[in-house]
Amino acid sequence: MTTIARQVRLASRPVGLPQESTWRLTEQELPALEEGEVLVRVTHISLDPAMRGWLNDARSYAPPVALDAVMRAIGVGTVAESRHKSFAVGDAVTGMVGVADHAVLPGERLQPVDLGRAPAPTWLGALGMPGMTAWFGLFDVAAAKPGETVLVSGAAGAVGSVAGQLAKSHGCRVVGIAGGPEKTRWLVEELGFDEAVDYKAGGIHRALRAALPDGLDVYFDNVGGEILDSALRLLRLKARIAICGGISAYNATEPVPGPAHYMSLLVNRARMEGFLVSDYAGRFPEATADMLARIEAGTLVTREHVVEGPLEAFNDTFLMLFSGANTGKLVLELKPA
Repeated sequence: MTTIARQVRLASRPVGLPQESTWRLTEQELPALEEGEVLVRVTHISLDPAMRGWLNDARSYAPPVALDAVMRAIGVGTVAESRHKSFAVGDAVTGMVGVADHAVLPGERLQPVDLGRAPAPTWLGALGMPGMTAWFGLFDVAAAKPGETVLVSGAAGAVGSVAGQLAKSHGCRVVGIAGGPEKTRWLVEELGFDEAVDYKAGGIHRALRAALPDGLDVYFDNVGGEILDSALRLLRLKARIAICGGISAYNATEPVPGPAHYMSLLVNRARMEGFLVSDYAGRFPEATADMLARIEAGTLVTREHVVEGPLEAFNDTFLMLFSGANTGKLVLELKPA
């Protein structure tokens, strides 16, 4: 059976925010499966800030997406055909499927998901890379301890919203940073954060000092920039900063200055460490089991911002990440054009 895949390919490298001209929509006849391969009909595509970095032709933790290549993205889908012993037609799977409605992948690059226990968007959010990032970033990298004060930026996003809840359930005092009163209310009233600061209200450092009068022990950083610099000024002795992301600079067209108050790390004998969740891949089952138990017990709130549309909606949906238009995990659910 011939399968024609619709795919979004990288047409040009963007300067600043991606535009419609950044992408090219193509149709390609997929090859017949070889032994060990699986054909996936993609139903949901994950939209993540890290994807912006993959567009730059620069040295990083992963090679950039090549020009004219299918845009890299994690997704969830259904097995349409299989020549792999571990997967049967109809199985739900997740993996790096790309921005496409069908993909052929080696079975070893796919993981099964149980849609009876959680819906597809949750497997891309709290049970996917964002949730794993929050879990290992908070517990392994930042080594948060009960009784400590934890600050989370990008706290209404896919990673931050989970990291803050995990810290709170761990016995920490948690302060979140988000944009706008609706998001800050959500953090406190629904997710259980102790306080939330609206960075869009201005005077961010004064607001953080008011929320953190005794400083902070852990800063889970998703944004970088001015907020990172403010956090450095509030470190306690032996504080830890986990560098997860720096979305404030992802679309910058000029060099971004580094933090001015980095000597606070020396004064407070503190630590700032970047991390990649892929380094913990061998322990994902441990974190997934914990997160799934929390979700099913109702002690972890998950929220997915699902946009329904065809592949043509990819760019506009992707840009929501950088305008703050989404709350929680952003997912494109593929629908016919």
